[in-house]
Amino acid sequence: MTTQEKHFSGPQRLLHWLMAVLIVTMLFVGAGMVTSVSARHQYLIELHKPLGIAILILVLVRIVVRLKYGSPPLPSDLPLLQKFAAYLSHLLLYGLMLAMPLIGWAMLSAGGYPVTLYGPIHLPPIAPASAWWFARLHLAHTYLAYLLFLTVLLHLAAALFHGLVRRDGVLSSMARSGN
Repeated sequence: MTTQEKHFSGPQRLLHWLMAVLIVTMLFVGAGMVTSVSARHQYLIELHKPLGIAILILVLVRIVVRLKYGSPPLPSDLPLLQKFAAYLSHLLLYGLMLAMPLIGWAMLSAGGYPVTLYGPIHLPPIAPASAWWFARLHLAHTYLAYLLFLTVLLHLAAALFHGLVRRDGVLSSMARSGN
Protein backbone atom coordinates (compact mmCIF):
# COMPACT_ATOMS: atom_id res chain seq x y z
CA MET A 1 0.00 0.00 0.00
CA THR A 2 1.39 3.37 -0.92
CA THR A 3 1.44 6.20 1.55
CA GLN A 4 -1.06 8.08 -0.65
CA GLU A 5 -3.84 5.53 -0.12
CA LYS A 6 -6.40 6.41 2.54
CA HIS A 7 -8.23 3.10 2.77
CA PHE A 8 -7.40 -0.46 3.70
CA SER A 9 -7.47 -2.99 0.87
CA GLY A 10 -10.56 -5.06 0.15
CA PRO A 11 -9.06 -8.24 1.66
CA GLN A 12 -8.10 -6.31 4.80
CA ARG A 13 -11.59 -4.89 5.22
CA LEU A 14 -13.19 -8.30 4.63
CA LEU A 15 -10.92 -9.97 7.19
CA HIS A 16 -11.44 -7.15 9.69
CA TRP A 17 -15.23 -7.30 9.61
CA LEU A 18 -15.41 -11.10 9.45
CA MET A 19 -13.12 -11.37 12.45
CA ALA A 20 -15.01 -8.63 14.30
CA VAL A 21 -18.22 -10.66 13.99
CA LEU A 22 -16.45 -13.89 15.00
CA ILE A 23 -14.67 -12.33 17.98
CA VAL A 24 -17.81 -10.65 19.34
CA THR A 25 -19.65 -13.94 18.83
CA MET A 26 -16.89 -15.80 20.69
CA LEU A 27 -17.00 -13.36 23.59
CA PHE A 28 -20.75 -13.85 23.97
CA VAL A 29 -20.52 -17.63 23.52
CA GLY A 30 -17.75 -17.71 26.13
CA ALA A 31 -19.83 -15.64 28.55
CA GLY A 32 -22.75 -17.98 27.92
CA MET A 33 -20.56 -21.01 28.58
CA VAL A 34 -19.45 -19.83 32.00
CA THR A 35 -22.93 -18.75 33.10
CA SER A 36 -24.91 -21.72 31.79
CA VAL A 37 -25.66 -24.99 33.50
CA SER A 38 -28.40 -25.91 31.05
CA ALA A 39 -28.32 -28.34 28.14
CA ARG A 40 -27.09 -25.55 25.87
CA HIS A 41 -23.78 -25.50 27.74
CA GLN A 42 -22.40 -28.42 25.71
CA TYR A 43 -23.68 -26.85 22.48
CA LEU A 44 -21.85 -23.62 23.31
CA ILE A 45 -18.63 -25.53 24.01
CA GLU A 46 -18.89 -27.38 20.71
CA LEU A 47 -19.46 -24.07 18.92
CA HIS A 48 -16.62 -22.30 20.75
CA LYS A 49 -13.86 -24.71 19.71
CA PRO A 50 -14.15 -24.56 15.90
CA LEU A 51 -14.80 -20.82 16.01
CA GLY A 52 -11.59 -20.39 17.99
CA ILE A 53 -9.62 -22.36 15.41
CA ALA A 54 -11.26 -20.35 12.61
CA ILE A 55 -10.16 -17.15 14.34
CA LEU A 56 -6.63 -18.53 14.71
CA ILE A 57 -6.44 -19.33 10.99
CA LEU A 58 -7.96 -16.00 9.99
CA VAL A 59 -5.60 -13.98 12.18
CA LEU A 60 -2.63 -15.74 10.57
CA VAL A 61 -4.03 -14.87 7.15
CA ARG A 62 -4.72 -11.35 8.36
CA ILE A 63 -1.13 -10.87 9.49
CA VAL A 64 0.15 -11.95 6.06
CA VAL A 65 -2.32 -9.63 4.32
CA ARG A 66 -1.37 -6.75 6.63
CA LEU A 67 2.31 -7.26 5.89
CA LYS A 68 1.57 -7.35 2.16
CA TYR A 69 -0.71 -4.29 1.97
CA GLY A 70 0.35 -2.22 4.97
CA SER A 71 -2.05 0.35 6.38
CA PRO A 72 -3.02 3.91 5.55
CA PRO A 73 -1.22 6.56 7.57
CA LEU A 74 -2.89 8.07 10.58
CA PRO A 75 -3.81 11.76 10.26
CA SER A 76 -0.74 13.96 10.43
CA ASP A 77 -2.36 16.19 13.06
CA LEU A 78 -3.04 13.28 15.42
CA PRO A 79 -1.06 13.77 18.63
CA LEU A 80 1.96 11.51 18.98
CA LEU A 81 0.57 9.93 22.16
CA GLN A 82 -2.61 8.91 20.30
CA LYS A 83 -0.57 7.47 17.42
CA PHE A 84 1.45 5.47 19.94
CA ALA A 85 -1.75 4.28 21.67
CA ALA A 86 -3.17 3.20 18.30
CA TYR A 87 0.00 1.26 17.53
CA LEU A 88 0.05 -0.45 20.95
CA SER A 89 -3.66 -1.25 20.88
CA HIS A 90 -3.33 -2.90 17.47
CA LEU A 91 -0.37 -4.95 18.70
CA LEU A 92 -2.45 -5.97 21.71
CA LEU A 93 -5.43 -6.92 19.53
CA TYR A 94 -3.29 -9.04 17.20
CA GLY A 95 -1.51 -10.61 20.16
CA LEU A 96 -4.79 -11.50 21.84
CA MET A 97 -6.31 -12.80 18.59
CA LEU A 98 -3.33 -15.17 18.35
CA ALA A 99 -3.00 -16.02 22.03
CA MET A 100 -6.63 -16.73 22.90
CA PRO A 101 -7.17 -19.68 20.52
CA LEU A 102 -3.71 -21.10 21.25
CA ILE A 103 -4.24 -20.88 25.01
CA GLY A 104 -7.70 -22.40 24.65
CA TRP A 105 -6.29 -25.25 22.56
CA ALA A 106 -3.46 -25.81 25.06
CA MET A 107 -5.94 -25.66 27.96
CA LEU A 108 -8.15 -28.33 26.40
CA SER A 109 -5.08 -30.44 25.62
CA ALA A 110 -3.90 -30.16 29.23
CA GLY A 111 -7.37 -31.17 30.39
CA GLY A 112 -7.35 -34.21 28.11
CA TYR A 113 -10.22 -32.86 26.03
CA PRO A 114 -10.24 -33.10 22.24
CA VAL A 115 -10.43 -29.98 20.09
CA THR A 116 -13.17 -31.04 17.70
CA LEU A 117 -13.44 -29.13 14.48
CA TYR A 118 -16.37 -31.05 13.06
CA GLY A 119 -17.62 -34.54 13.78
CA PRO A 120 -14.65 -36.91 13.95
CA ILE A 121 -12.09 -34.27 12.92
CA HIS A 122 -9.96 -33.44 15.97
CA LEU A 123 -6.80 -31.42 16.32
CA PRO A 124 -3.81 -33.00 18.04
CA PRO A 125 -3.02 -31.92 21.60
CA ILE A 126 -0.43 -29.15 21.90
CA ALA A 127 0.18 -29.54 25.64
CA PRO A 128 0.64 -32.59 27.84
CA ALA A 129 -2.27 -33.66 30.04
CA SER A 130 -1.83 -31.92 33.37
CA ALA A 131 -4.42 -30.71 35.86
CA TRP A 132 -1.97 -28.06 37.06
CA TRP A 133 -1.48 -26.65 33.53
CA PHE A 134 -5.19 -26.94 32.77
CA ALA A 135 -6.05 -24.76 35.79
CA ARG A 136 -3.48 -22.09 34.94
CA LEU A 137 -4.35 -22.02 31.24
CA HIS A 138 -8.04 -21.79 32.11
CA LEU A 139 -7.33 -18.81 34.34
CA ALA A 140 -5.18 -17.17 31.63
CA HIS A 141 -7.88 -17.80 29.00
CA THR A 142 -10.48 -16.20 31.28
CA TYR A 143 -8.45 -13.10 32.16
CA LEU A 144 -7.29 -12.60 28.58
CA ALA A 145 -10.92 -12.84 27.43
CA TYR A 146 -11.74 -9.92 29.73
CA LEU A 147 -8.74 -8.02 28.35
CA LEU A 148 -9.85 -8.79 24.78
CA PHE A 149 -13.37 -7.55 25.56
CA LEU A 150 -11.98 -4.34 27.04
CA THR A 151 -9.61 -3.86 24.10
CA VAL A 152 -12.43 -4.38 21.59
CA LEU A 153 -14.52 -1.79 23.45
CA LEU A 154 -11.62 0.69 23.40
CA HIS A 155 -11.06 -0.04 19.69
CA LEU A 156 -14.74 0.64 19.01
CA ALA A 157 -14.65 3.82 21.11
CA ALA A 158 -11.58 5.06 19.22
CA ALA A 159 -13.22 4.29 15.87
CA LEU A 160 -16.33 6.21 16.88
CA PHE A 161 -14.19 9.10 18.18
CA HIS A 162 -12.43 9.30 14.81
CA GLY A 163 -15.68 8.95 12.87
CA LEU A 164 -18.00 11.18 14.87
CA VAL A 165 -15.76 13.69 16.66
CA ARG A 166 -12.57 14.13 14.64
CA ARG A 167 -14.09 13.14 11.27
CA ASP A 168 -10.57 12.53 10.03
CA GLY A 169 -11.11 9.52 7.75
CA VAL A 170 -9.71 6.88 10.11
CA LEU A 171 -13.08 5.14 10.52
CA SER A 172 -13.90 5.35 6.83
CA SER A 173 -10.51 3.80 5.96
CA MET A 174 -11.88 0.49 7.24
CA ALA A 175 -15.59 1.07 6.75
CA ARG A 176 -15.67 1.60 2.98
CA SER A 177 -13.49 1.35 -0.07
CA GLY A 178 -11.47 4.18 -1.47
CA ASN A 179 -13.27 4.08 -4.81
